[in-house]
Amino acid sequence: MKIGIAVFPGSNCDRDVHHVLNNVVGLQADFIWHTKDRISGYDAMIIPGGFAFGDRLRAGIIAAHSPIVQEVKRLAKDGMPVLGICNGFQILVESGLLPGALLMNDSLRFVCRWTKVKVQNNHTPFTQAFSKREEFNIPVAHGEGRYVATPDIVKDLKKKNQVVLQYSHDDPNGSTDLIAAICNEQGNVMGMMPHPERASESIISASGSGEAIGIFRSLASFLEQRAVA
Repeated sequence: MKIGIAVFPGSNCDRDVHHVLNNVVGLQADFIWHTKDRISGYDAMIIPGGFAFGDRLRAGIIAAHSPIVQEVKRLAKDGMPVLGICNGFQILVESGLLPGALLMNDSLRFVCRWTKVKVQNNHTPFTQAFSKREEFNIPVAHGEGRYVATPDIVKDLKKKNQVVLQYSHDDPNGSTDLIAAICNEQGNVMGMMPHPERASESIISASGSGEAIGIFRSLASFLEQRAVA
């Protein structure tokens, strides 16, 4: 199974994701530069965290118009699993692949600390390894991570089971309804503000268990199941 990792000027979590996929999960992951407008031979795409193009204008807006994101939009429409982490989530929202917006934290400060999230939808390619309502520790690191959407959009997200993760007890940014991750209607595109790649090994995990590895193991399991279907 091959995973593409989109890389932009300003990406800084791409190597972390690459390490976890290749050395912890056992998938093959490759870096793909943002100017690439055609992608073939990959089973999933990940847009990692960082500050793509320095987050000029606003977080994710320039990257959302890059050639690789236009290709990701095409592939996502065909059912390819796509995961956006932190800045990647911002890019997915700015590209129109996911609804809503990500604004400045309510503290007006950059927040970098551990928190806990609860799984509300374990039927996506990225959460099937978890139980419904399972909680796990995971870090956040963002200045613009407050998820907001109109009441109608939030109502629709809940109705269609598109709220994937919620902050459990400790809201780091003031997100509407404690939303930490959402997916599209089809479930193959997910954006999340917390960083699973920073909590996938016990040696660097706050709980000592690296339970956020479930995000990537879910993807591996999903791709294996699909390959033999």
